[in-house]
Amino acid sequence: MPLAPPAHPSGKPYALATALLNLSGLGLGYLLLRRRLLALLACAATAALLLVALPADVDGVPGGVLVGYAVLLLLAAVHGAYLTTHTPRPHPLRAPVAVGLGVVLLAVPAGASFAYEDARDEAVERMLLDRLGEADRNVAALRGQPFGGTTERTYDKALRVYRGLAEDHPGSRAADRLPGSLTAYYKSVAAPYAAGRHCDAVTPLKHLRTVPRTLAAPARKHLGALATWPDDRLATSLYECGTAALGRADADAPLSELLRTFPESTQAAKVGPALRAAVDTRSDALKGSGSAPCTDVDELRALGRTTDALPDDTPGTFDTGALRAATARAVERGVYACGVDEFKDGAYTKAVETLTGFVRDYPGSGKRDRAEDIAVAAEIAAERPAAGRRLPPSRASGRGGGTVELVVANLGPGPLEILYTGPATGTVKLGNCASCRIYATRSRGDDACRSGVTKYPRSTLRLPAGTYHFLYKRAGVRNRADGAKLSPAYRYTDCSFVTRGTAGLGPT
Repeated sequence: MPLAPPAHPSGKPYALATALLNLSGLGLGYLLLRRRLLALLACAATAALLLVALPADVDGVPGGVLVGYAVLLLLAAVHGAYLTTHTPRPHPLRAPVAVGLGVVLLAVPAGASFAYEDARDEAVERMLLDRLGEADRNVAALRGQPFGGTTERTYDKALRVYRGLAEDHPGSRAADRLPGSLTAYYKSVAAPYAAGRHCDAVTPLKHLRTVPRTLAAPARKHLGALATWPDDRLATSLYECGTAALGRADADAPLSELLRTFPESTQAAKVGPALRAAVDTRSDALKGSGSAPCTDVDELRALGRTTDALPDDTPGTFDTGALRAATARAVERGVYACGVDEFKDGAYTKAVETLTGFVRDYPGSGKRDRAEDIAVAAEIAAERPAAGRRLPPSRASGRGGGTVELVVANLGPGPLEILYTGPATGTVKLGNCASCRIYATRSRGDDACRSGVTKYPRSTLRLPAGTYHFLYKRAGVRNRADGAKLSPAYRYTDCSFVTRGTAGLGPT
């Protein structure tokens, strides 16, 4: 390759001008030297860069491309300066003018760089706005849907978008729109509350109360009043959900949570009066002729469980202990009324269970003896329905018609219990007759009874005259019911014995 001619000192200003003009990326230094092909190559390099860079996007131009282009510009500048000093020829521009033009044209790549960065920033803004818009559309599409599962995950995904915009792009236009997006988010999650579905609103409102804790300080500032927005709504939902379920088991949790979470709220202050009114309403219903006492007592028991579940140390609301005591008294009245109602309806087995439970659970009740008598009559009526035609008379009622003496004796093996109802109601228990045997026939047992009962376990009852119903209960032998009309003109002996294959029971 032939060597270039030696440099001419007078060409140094032009060499500087050529280098500066080539740094513009337009190949103008080569045009100054009338090297059109080299100028086209420089322009082609710049065009290639523009093809890669435009339109501006979020990722920008790859770093390798920028480094390669910068190297090409430097090489073009050095090469242009070299050619200028080693190629003596006349120049179309004076040296100072060419240098000045090169300096001015350096603004082209600098300005292009700034313009490109602005375009890239705009692309980022559009990307962030698109991301925000997609999250907002997803939130809007979920409005009114049950909260949980896929719905909750979609809400969480949108919340992560909002959090990322606030924390990673705080000065963006998308971040400026976050207050509106968060307001729409809260309203969408809380849609069940707006629709009056208070039980459905509890879980999403509890979720909204956790949102501020999941956000860093840059994101929390976008919440504003939303930070406490769910509190009153959650308190209202807990109250409405709980009071709507009074008398059922599902009232316990919302009311207890209300008193523990918002003890000073106006909603918490209404819990006591609402419970008291519910108890009084059902207690008063027990006195009405058209009441359903068994249903009422079930609801009263549920109310009792609700009051038991309430916190004891709730300030400024109501006396929990007094409410529990009032509920317990109402339950006591309700259990008795339920047993009586079951007896009147012919549900004798249920009446026995209810009233026996009443006697066991309320030994100090003034109605204990009465409940015991009705339970005895109900047990007899379960075997002999005629015994349940009317409630047995109370023990304090007058008993006319004379007194009947009835001796009951156990002539069979094993202890014996006799239940009776009529003008009087009660039970008598006779001990085991160790020497007694099972008779082959009923007549053999009758003969033994006529021979006298002094040597058998026995008891003498003095009862008002009238029609009685009896139930005889002996372990291992089928219960048997019977009835008889007792007159004061006679003294009766009732022998109970066992025959082969059956029980011989009844007055003789």
